[in-house]
Amino acid sequence: MCGRYAASRGPQDLVEAFGIEKWEPEEALAPDFNVAPTKEVHVVLDRPVKDASHPRPVRQLRVLRWGLVPSWAKNPDGAARMINARSETLHEKPSFRRAFAQRRCIIPADGYYEWVTAHDERQLEVEGKKKRARKQPYFVLPCDGSVFAMAGVYEFWRDRTLPDEHPLAWWVTCSVITTEAETGPLGVAPADGPRSLSEIHPRMPLMLTPDRWDAWLDPANTDTEGSLRQLLAPPPGGLMRAYPVSTAVSSVRNNGPELLTELAAPEEGTLF
Repeated sequence: MCGRYAASRGPQDLVEAFGIEKWEPEEALAPDFNVAPTKEVHVVLDRPVKDASHPRPVRQLRVLRWGLVPSWAKNPDGAARMINARSETLHEKPSFRRAFAQRRCIIPADGYYEWVTAHDERQLEVEGKKKRARKQPYFVLPCDGSVFAMAGVYEFWRDRTLPDEHPLAWWVTCSVITTEAETGPLGVAPADGPRSLSEIHPRMPLMLTPDRWDAWLDPANTDTEGSLRQLLAPPPGGLMRAYPVSTAVSSVRNNGPELLTELAAPEEGTLF
């Protein structure tokens, strides 16, 4: 899954990386080293610009809320539970299938956090002893330090309790698409710890390599049973690295570059 990630790149970096044609400087978000569900996030999408002389799709950097609210939802209360969409069922789930066909996006990140439970503490849970497992967080990112382009979908929701002119009358929300975690060896593995992403967690965000960006963002492609499904294939193995970070990231109150500091070994009491 993807329940927390880091996004420290500024708009100018994203404009260059993705070939952005339109973005609003006043919407720029500050670097966020602990992005949590329901926060506002930067998203890359291709969409015609309202009132433009030409209706062609324009690559835009937009600010959306993380946690998808389906267009038919009565209220947005379930947004925090809709942060992820499984690639295997994306085309058939009522909450995601229309967005998959028409509203796909890329959610840029430095990388994502995932927590693994130490073997000894996991065994205590199995034995029924009342001890809360202490989980070691890992930061997962591309080996070459490039942007982690997470596949996503987005949706529009109208708050019918507000008048049309109200600035919050329309919500634009998104979900990160996840896939099965890689079972092959990491491109760079920690000296002491998991040797593959699947040893950390069975799911991971679907990373889109640059050769898939244009096809994924193209709103003219609505072939959910063919070419779009092919784009959901996991990227080649060995592109990722993972390393342990401080358990401080486990609290959403903590937010700073120190959260990305690589530890020489897992914290005491959280050995893999």
